[in-house]
Amino acid sequence: MTVTINYKSSNNKKKPTNLVLFVDEKFNIMNLKKYISNNEFLYISDLLKKSDLKKKLLIFEINSKKKIILVSIKKDIKINEVENLGAEFYAYINYGEKNSYLVNIDTIDSKISNLIGYFLHGLKLKSYEFNKYKTKKINRSLLINVTGKKNKLSINDELKFKALEEGTFYARDLVSEPGNILHPDEYSKRIVSLKKIGLKIAVYDEKKLKKLGMNSLLGVGQGSIRGSYLVTIEWNGKKNNSKPLAFVGKGVCFDTGGISLKPAKFMEDMTYDMAGSAVVVGLMKNLAMRKAKVNAVGVVGLVENMPGGNAQRPGDIVKSYSGKTIEILNTDAEGRLVLADALTFTEKKFKPQFMVDLATLTGAIIVSLGSEYAGLFSNDDKLSKQIINAGESVEEKVWRMPLHENFDKLINSKNADMQNINYVGGAGSTTAAQFLQRFILNKTPWAHLDIAGMAFSKYGGALNSGGATGYGVRLLNKLIEDYYE
Repeated sequence: MTVTINYKSSNNKKKPTNLVLFVDEKFNIMNLKKYISNNEFLYISDLLKKSDLKKKLLIFEINSKKKIILVSIKKDIKINEVENLGAEFYAYINYGEKNSYLVNIDTIDSKISNLIGYFLHGLKLKSYEFNKYKTKKINRSLLINVTGKKNKLSINDELKFKALEEGTFYARDLVSEPGNILHPDEYSKRIVSLKKIGLKIAVYDEKKLKKLGMNSLLGVGQGSIRGSYLVTIEWNGKKNNSKPLAFVGKGVCFDTGGISLKPAKFMEDMTYDMAGSAVVVGLMKNLAMRKAKVNAVGVVGLVENMPGGNAQRPGDIVKSYSGKTIEILNTDAEGRLVLADALTFTEKKFKPQFMVDLATLTGAIIVSLGSEYAGLFSNDDKLSKQIINAGESVEEKVWRMPLHENFDKLINSKNADMQNINYVGGAGSTTAAQFLQRFILNKTPWAHLDIAGMAFSKYGGALNSGGATGYGVRLLNKLIEDYYE
């Protein structure tokens, strides 16, 4: 559905007939008298006596051409709850070919200064659809006209919401693309196209990666006819030489498991094994669009894990960019091999304040946390607390999991410095994070987010309608806004 929001709708004569009005949690409508007719007021008053006031949104059909929607705003409402209300409103109106509504922001006082912005932000996030490959598209549109003087959005606030929506949608688009379209060659080209919004892009192809010694990353992609790449995305919003914030993403565009082949059932879902990289790209697009006052760099490793004649074999030993050697016991534990080189490279080249990596890394994290929390592993308490707080604010939650040197024995190898999988069993997500930690060479504050349970939702969530969620873009944007701008 095409959603158009007009924040500059004054008292024009072409107002949509449908009204959205905000009320308190008791659905007190005395303040609405000057916005609706006396007959409408009496009609709604009568129906409210029989309505379930525990609901947060009530719809009243005035006639065949007009509805009045009351949205309940409690005194201590949180920002994420306002966003959820906007999404709930969209879920109600998401039918028909054309809808138009007038949203009046003068009917409620709230401690949240950008109440209408967050409400419509939730609506926009819920409205996302990925239908570019459907030959028959339903042409639907939604027009929202905003009127009133309270809590009006500034131009800067409008830009921030739009940038965050665009960044989230870009991440969702990337994750939603099929593997035959968004392979590493195409993915790297799409990232390069972001130069036009002010991002500095550098692409390292296989020739450059071999020269650098990134054999851990290259080994994953060597069975594919597609290229393997490392792409860096820089945003310099401070215009100085301060250390950047670094975000690193796993970009396995399709994961067959390689020679350690996955079962056929649900393998089609492995198009989203590049979701960690999509979050990084979407975040960087958001930062550039809103002109964030921060220096940041995104680094993504783009590969395709295929069981070709030149594919990496179980038992192979590779030398990583760090100089450490890895025994490949299972080619389906490939994401950590991509991240290993990307993390060391990021730390060495950019010397960042901190590094956060994101990856759909393990099925074990889904067993642990389901689709409610991402797994957080970190070597730094301060960074961990900041990420946890940011996640709670935007309802993209994380749960900190343990790292400890005692887990190291599970990934120590007899033939190399380490092995890429724990064959003893147990602690699958932790040993994967413990593996990654070995490639942080200079004690840089680091956090690993295992988003395997969060990147894709078959049943949908509060702010998405199923499919790619874009989880992580809003979380990391909030981290930057609250602590580093």
